[in-house]
Amino acid sequence: MNLAGWVEKWGRAAPEQTAIALGGGTYATYRQWAARSRAMAGNLAAACSPQARVAIAMTNRPEFLEALFAIWHAGLVAVPMNAKLHRDEFGYIVGNTEASLILASPDRAEDVAPHGRTIVTGTGDWRNLAEGDGIDIVPRGRDDLAWLFYTSGTTGRPKGAMLTYGNMMEQTLAYFAEIEPVGFGDAVLHAAPMSHGSGCYGLPFVAMGAKTVIPESAGFDPEEIAHLLSAHGNVSFFAAPTMVSRLINHGGFAAADHRGLRTIIYGGAPMHFETLQAAMNMLGPKLAQIYGQGEVPMTITALSKELHADRTRPRWREIVASVGLPRSNVEVCVADDADRPLPAGEIGEILVRGEVVMKGYWNNPQATAETLRAGWLHTGDMGAFDAEGFLTLKDRSKDMIISGGSNIYPREVEEILLRHPGVLEVSVIGRPHADWGEEVVACVVPHAEQKVSVDELDALCLSAIARFKRPRHYVFLEALPKNNYGKVLKTELRKLQG
Repeated sequence: MNLAGWVEKWGRAAPEQTAIALGGGTYATYRQWAARSRAMAGNLAAACSPQARVAIAMTNRPEFLEALFAIWHAGLVAVPMNAKLHRDEFGYIVGNTEASLILASPDRAEDVAPHGRTIVTGTGDWRNLAEGDGIDIVPRGRDDLAWLFYTSGTTGRPKGAMLTYGNMMEQTLAYFAEIEPVGFGDAVLHAAPMSHGSGCYGLPFVAMGAKTVIPESAGFDPEEIAHLLSAHGNVSFFAAPTMVSRLINHGGFAAADHRGLRTIIYGGAPMHFETLQAAMNMLGPKLAQIYGQGEVPMTITALSKELHADRTRPRWREIVASVGLPRSNVEVCVADDADRPLPAGEIGEILVRGEVVMKGYWNNPQATAETLRAGWLHTGDMGAFDAEGFLTLKDRSKDMIISGGSNIYPREVEEILLRHPGVLEVSVIGRPHADWGEEVVACVVPHAEQKVSVDELDALCLSAIARFKRPRHYVFLEALPKNNYGKVLKTELRKLQG
């Protein structure tokens, strides 16, 4: 079940097929990638003990893929790290995993080298790593570790979700079943960090011998993305909702030819309806949603392109505001504080179980026991099923606001505020209040050169939601603080409020 077998397979069956593209050009064919993977695996196996952990600290680049699949080829465990971490955070993950080796890009080398033996791309050591005849793929079973997926760590130390070969295979097959088939003529573009969700979404494309496209900028640039859509065609990519908002509000991207776009898979945070509607009006029926977590790699629920596009369906607006239906390879439950299932319409914590759920947290039995209670993974997300089986996220349990004994879900308030034409982004948080426990605060980013008044926003809220839910205070910002995956950092917003 070693995933590296995909590269070997296409290296034989479609050797001249473009495997990795850098910008608009070919970086490696499948024949070239397979040869490099075999050679690198031989040298990695010689340098590391069996099943050792090998850390990757790279910005998006072709070498990331080479490193990842060579690690698997050698039967080792990959530890991809967010390239924007602080050097102390790199040190924590390397130390926590007792990584035998770090493979780094030049822009990360200085921050990771103090923490262990480091090989940097583009150096003589890196070139030596790809020399030699290499080794055959080391067999791996479905319960063997493949990827230690470290959480973003916005609260406390990050935890390493232990993802097995079976987990990754389940995620890959589920993509084909419920998102889209993949073939030679298709491409996946990595505009988000490959160390996390985008890297997971790329696996189905490697499995089927399709093309992986790495932007030359190594990141998210709307104009570059527009160019790459035309250069490659049939392009799919993962984008956080904030990235989708930036795309459709970018003049260059909005004016570009979008025919090369196949699918935007969005997730990682709720997509506000106003943003989604604007994206569909601009791009057509090319959006699909996946709700997942690192602990359940991108496989809890899905909302297909077909469901997005069917505006004649009753309750269409409510359906596209949901995160869709449970995936076919998982069970999903909404439960109360005692883990008792709740009926449709009632809000509780979302629980998941199935073969795609992680094995546990690396070297953290307490967190494992807490999260994997009673045979279910406890996501920490709050939601509710409707009568048709669609799941709607409310918020993270820690983000729910309790004011005067009433529960207020920030997303509901955010959806209303985004109806104002002058509001570009908004995030709603709770702030301590002496009498009510918490009060609602809206952090608003207006469109450039537009003024938005508190009175207008108040009137909008009062016209659509209960009075107790409306914000008691508004903060106008130039931008919302976000982590490296595009998620709004509500913890930072709370700090701004004292």
